[in-house]
Amino acid sequence: MEDKAGEKNELQHAPSSVVAVGIKGGKKSTTILQWALKRFVPEGRIMFKLIHVHASIKRIPTPMGNFIPISQVRPDVVNAFRKEVEWQKSQMLLPYKNMCDQEKVYVDTVVIESDDVAAAIAEEIAKGAVTKLIIGASSRSIFSSKLKGIAAKISVCTPRFCTVYAISKGKLSSVRPSDVQIDQSFADDGSETNGSTSSSNCTSSSPPDSATVALYGPLNSSSTEQQFEALSSVNQTVLSANPSFIESSHCGCQSLDTGTENNVTISSARNYSIGYGLSQASSCISFKSETESQVHVQNSTLDVLPATESPSPARQENINLELEKLRIELRHAQGMHAIAQNENIDASRKLNDLNKRRSDELMKLNEIIAKEESANESLRQEREKYEAAKRETDYLKECAERETAERREMEMKAIRAAQEKEKLESALTGLTPQYHKFTWDEIVSATSSFSEDLRIGMGAYGTVYKCNLHHTVVAVKVLHSKGSHKIKQFQRELEILSRVRHPNLLLLLGACPDDGCLVYEYMENGSLEDRLLKKNGTAPLPWYERYRIAWEVASALAFLHSSKPTPIIHRDLKPANILLDSNLMSKIGDIGLSTVLNSDGSSTMHKDTEPVGTLCYIDPEYQRTGLLSPKSDVYAFGMVILQLLTAKPAIALTHVVETAVDDGKLTDILDPEAGSWPLQETMDLARLGLSCTELRRRDRPNLDHVIPALERLKEAADKAQSSSLNVKSKPPNHFICPILQDVMDDPCVAADGYTYDRRAIETWLQENDKSPMTNMELPHKNIIPNYTLLSAIMGWKSGGK
Repeated sequence: MEDKAGEKNELQHAPSSVVAVGIKGGKKSTTILQWALKRFVPEGRIMFKLIHVHASIKRIPTPMGNFIPISQVRPDVVNAFRKEVEWQKSQMLLPYKNMCDQEKVYVDTVVIESDDVAAAIAEEIAKGAVTKLIIGASSRSIFSSKLKGIAAKISVCTPRFCTVYAISKGKLSSVRPSDVQIDQSFADDGSETNGSTSSSNCTSSSPPDSATVALYGPLNSSSTEQQFEALSSVNQTVLSANPSFIESSHCGCQSLDTGTENNVTISSARNYSIGYGLSQASSCISFKSETESQVHVQNSTLDVLPATESPSPARQENINLELEKLRIELRHAQGMHAIAQNENIDASRKLNDLNKRRSDELMKLNEIIAKEESANESLRQEREKYEAAKRETDYLKECAERETAERREMEMKAIRAAQEKEKLESALTGLTPQYHKFTWDEIVSATSSFSEDLRIGMGAYGTVYKCNLHHTVVAVKVLHSKGSHKIKQFQRELEILSRVRHPNLLLLLGACPDDGCLVYEYMENGSLEDRLLKKNGTAPLPWYERYRIAWEVASALAFLHSSKPTPIIHRDLKPANILLDSNLMSKIGDIGLSTVLNSDGSSTMHKDTEPVGTLCYIDPEYQRTGLLSPKSDVYAFGMVILQLLTAKPAIALTHVVETAVDDGKLTDILDPEAGSWPLQETMDLARLGLSCTELRRRDRPNLDHVIPALERLKEAADKAQSSSLNVKSKPPNHFICPILQDVMDDPCVAADGYTYDRRAIETWLQENDKSPMTNMELPHKNIIPNYTLLSAIMGWKSGGK
């Protein structure tokens, strides 16, 4: 019962009509809404609809102050900007909505995005069945023919069932009524007309309207009717011998006139004007003939009087008077006859015109029929051509589908053959992704249930702990959560590191795939960023070590970019992701955001709709176009070179270094903790870093040109280091074989990612299947010569002699 009472109460209080108010914003819209509330709220249950129309979004602003066409912006950015605009418009409409809430009326806000304000408002009026629309207007009426503003366009486009009110300066300026009001006014006028018409009868003597007079001419004029009535009265007194004839004649003409006066509409008189003129003329002619016969009867009556009875003077006078009256009546009949003849001529002329028009229309109709037949013939021919083309197209389509099916089958065979070949090559070369799988219990036990004392780092995607697994010191990274994007990053990093090995890439020792854990080799000296900023009181890096680190990072990037069969782009290269071992040898880590390009090698570009990376190291063209390429890593590498030189934060660093180089003040911004920088080599390195950070991708060099320059600078640094250490000082740590603990003669990379002397690792592999460094089982026993390290060792040896 309560539900039914509530529904009944809602029906009683539901709004009876909808009033729309056009809101543009500002004081003028406030005045318009106040007028609408004051005018329509007292009427009862009214719902107010606040309509605001803004221009379509075609450009997106950028932080630099310019605009980018919407077609060149990613969909997520466009959606975010649209939501921002919608929020701003809703905030703009909030004060007006509060005004309606204060009056305790129903209110709804509508925000429309359109370039045509009038059409948008008209569509909303038609869709919402709005009966009243209030808009702003200038000092002149919005319905004036001289006004060509937006208010006039809105009035023209608004449906006719809606009444439009134009408000100017808080007052009603103009009103465009709806069709309902106009129809009511017409109905009132029509009722009055019908009433007056129904009250008239055939004996009414009211004069005809101007349209009827113009249609029927002098025959229906009041003067003619009066003369004819006077003549009829004379005939009744004089020709008493035959009163029925006079009355019939008089009534015929009178009914002729009154019939004309009682026509209801001018259009019906026009339609029957020709026939009426002919009937009128025939009536008048018959009247004339009857009058002449009556005069003849009177004369014959006078003739048959006896000759002996001579009329008295008084009677003779009466007879003469009657004859004179008959002559007058005859002349009047002759005049009526002439009028009828004239109208007959006019009717004949109109009939000829109508016949001529009918002939013309008939000719046009024949031409149209001929054109239609010609069009039908053309259509038949085109249909035949279409059917023939369709049959040919169907045949070609069948052939194409058959060829496509055959080609697809051949491609599938080729893909299967390639997969089999790849599997065979992987089995032969040992490149199948392999890693040691740790259990979750082993990870928890090694990290002491993820103790805070063992935590050594915190990243955006996981926490890093230092622990001991299988008697080896390792670093374990555990994901924060198992979101879809983090799982995807985890799988990508696991896939890449499990099949890629390089001396300057962080070595993956194992993983716990089910729980999102990765196990890396432990890097004693932390990240390059920590050493450049001297965190925790660490010693600064000498300038020659920085030269070498730049060369090692470039070598690792070049290795990733030339990876077979699919090139790899790191996408998040920065000092925080470059780690240093106990010998200050650099290794790139955190490649979970890496992207693998197409395996077909058809393009070196990758379209990305989810920008990732660190702001100051992201390629500007990648931010603008979403296209990723190996030169995106070159840009980030250039920023790393500038930070190696200055030990400053990355923000605005390119501008600082460029200004210093142009002004010849590079030494002012170099890191003084690195020692005595060689001026020429340092200037070359700075210019190389600036060339790598060019805004346009095509202006940046390839790593193939960068590595030789870095190798030349590293050799110069190695010579300077050897000279400062009296030639035969301690060799660099990465020159020493982990097994022999001596400088390597023929360095080779084993399956665990470490570099050993060829003779030592071959002897080791003859007796063992595990890594000498990690004590983990090796996926294979193949070794790869490290010619880059061999060149460095030979240069060191030649400089030491």
